[in-house]
Amino acid sequence: ASSPDEEWPEAEKAEKLARGAALKWASGVFYRPEKLEGLGHYRRRETQRNSSIQSRLKSTVQSYLEGISVGLEQLRSAAQEVQSVCQDLGAARWALLDSADHFQGLQQMRELMEEHVQLASVVQVLPQIFSVHEVFSHTLQLLRGQRLLEAHAELMMVEQLRDDILSQLHLRGLSSAQATVLSYFGGLQELNESLARQLWDIVGSSLRLVREDPVLFVTAVRIIEREEKIDDTLLLEATFLPPGRPKGWRQKFYHVLQDTITATRFRAPCMDAEGPGLARHLAALQKDIVSELRVVKDLMVQCVPAHYNILSACTATYHQALTSHLQEILREDLDKQGLFLLLEWALRVYPSPEMMGHPDLLPEVDVSALGPLMSPELVDQTERRYVVKVKASVFEWMQRTLEVEFKEWFREEEPETDHQGFFQSALPAIVMQMLNENIQVASLITASLQQKIYNMALEELEAFLGRLREALVQCGKEHQQDRAVPKYYTSYLLAVLNNNLALSNSVFSLHPDTACREVPASLQTALDRIQKKATQLLLEELLLDLQPLCLQLPSRKWLSGSQLVGSMCEVIDKYAKDFSRVRKPVFTLLLTESELLVASQYLRALLQRKMVCKSREERGQLCHRLLQDATQLQELFCGLGLERSQQSLEAVFALRELICLKDPALLSLEVLGFITKYPDVSDEHISTLLDIRGDVSREVRHVVLEMMAQHPQVLPEGYRPIFSTILVPVPELPFCLRKGKCA
Repeated sequence: ASSPDEEWPEAEKAEKLARGAALKWASGVFYRPEKLEGLGHYRRRETQRNSSIQSRLKSTVQSYLEGISVGLEQLRSAAQEVQSVCQDLGAARWALLDSADHFQGLQQMRELMEEHVQLASVVQVLPQIFSVHEVFSHTLQLLRGQRLLEAHAELMMVEQLRDDILSQLHLRGLSSAQATVLSYFGGLQELNESLARQLWDIVGSSLRLVREDPVLFVTAVRIIEREEKIDDTLLLEATFLPPGRPKGWRQKFYHVLQDTITATRFRAPCMDAEGPGLARHLAALQKDIVSELRVVKDLMVQCVPAHYNILSACTATYHQALTSHLQEILREDLDKQGLFLLLEWALRVYPSPEMMGHPDLLPEVDVSALGPLMSPELVDQTERRYVVKVKASVFEWMQRTLEVEFKEWFREEEPETDHQGFFQSALPAIVMQMLNENIQVASLITASLQQKIYNMALEELEAFLGRLREALVQCGKEHQQDRAVPKYYTSYLLAVLNNNLALSNSVFSLHPDTACREVPASLQTALDRIQKKATQLLLEELLLDLQPLCLQLPSRKWLSGSQLVGSMCEVIDKYAKDFSRVRKPVFTLLLTESELLVASQYLRALLQRKMVCKSREERGQLCHRLLQDATQLQELFCGLGLERSQQSLEAVFALRELICLKDPALLSLEVLGFITKYPDVSDEHISTLLDIRGDVSREVRHVVLEMMAQHPQVLPEGYRPIFSTILVPVPELPFCLRKGKCA
């Protein structure tokens, strides 16, 4: 036999752990000799603890043993009961086997009973079946009398009868009999259609009925809701759907309402595509839509269930119908006024408090939730069409203005003047007013349209300036043929310059951003070309009057003293008085250009028709004449307001210094200073000046020209050329033998 320790290894392990714990405790308590005095006390305490633990263990084991005894007793009782039940089931099984033959007779009885029940049901509904056609007639009379609720109740009763019969036939698989039933109840279809027609007529007149007689409309809605509930019930059962189901009359209600709104307001005959007709049409739409939505909000909402969301449905219908209607209108060839009206109505009027944002419609109507009436793409396309129409109109007006302006140039009277006495015409005011009005009108729609019109305005203004310049050229050609035509040629050229300055100063006002002061480069170029052309024509006119005088110098008569330059001053002064009729920036420009013209013509006459001084006395006389002429001309222009630093006549003084130089050997230094100050001077110009002196040897000439070759000049930025415009005759070169030295 095995030892207890082998049978219970856990007990042995537990005992070892307990002994180890006890030894550890004892060694901790009795680690000093004097602690051994309390050994008896500790022994008694531990003995009491062991006794207490053993008694609790015994009590616990005793309660477990009692519970096990009760459980065993219950198991014995259950086993006995199970055995008794098995015996009873066996007896019942044998009894059923003995009675099996009797059940066959019960099956036949069950079939007879089911047939009896069916026949009893048929007998019960026979009176209803036989009265169907009578009900049809009565229902038809009710419909004609607009007693719709009663008619619908009878109609539902007959439909229920038909559907029950068809359902029974469907369950028994008697599909062939269904055609007979449907034929018998054929009048139902006609009644349904008649009722539906009346309902949809009522729905189509709903906006009028809710104001005059809401009872009829409410009746129609109640019938629609009855049918909707029947549809829902049949769809939930999903066993058999009678013919014509589901009817979907609630959905049909929305379709009829939408079609009525669309047909009434948005299928009108083609309107006048011009502005007034379209304006009347849009005003009528605005008034009618607001009025009808107020009826829906105040009256119709109370006549239908809340889940119909009838106000939202009507708002969405109007919105969608308007979207399609505006697209149809835009397919027409609208003029600029029509396009503007359409854009303004769709983008400004429609969401404004005057229409969909009307206080009577808020807050229930939120048109922002429906999206834009016109898509961004359609708005952009319409804006571009509008810009094209406005562009054509602006071109026509500008062309007409230019034609009037051109005719005025040939009038027998001077141009108009402003309060300061400056020449002008109405052209800048007309052009800028026309462009500015179109830009301001476009700002009432969108910023993008305003920008498009602004860009178009600048393009048209630039093109107009090009045509104005062509008109100036044409006027100049006619004046060349006959200087008496136009009579006030100079005055109108000055008016053109003032007009051009007015246009230049007004371009900024066109920009949508008033802080922007930038003029497009191409437009500024066009303005500059007008100014340059008018200035050129004026200078040509001045030149024509100066040329007869310039042809008389240099000459011996001029050298000996004459009033030639005095006459030139009189011509210049006369033109300067005319130039004073333009505003200061242009006046200064004309003075500067006139002074340059006079200086260049004076130098040209001196260099092209060169006069060779035969003696020192003649050189002195020439220098004196040059000093007097240059001083007289310079003082004239100074008196007119042109500073000396701005005058080109200084070149005459510089040229005089070259001629007055007494020692020809110093010419190279003097010429170097001269070409440094006037870098556009050529070798030919210097050679001509040396010829005029009449005392320059070949060696000195060679030294001077060699020095010029060694000091090529570059025109500095901003330098105004004076000598480069003067062509001098090329001296004839002497014939030279090959490898020989020129004489």
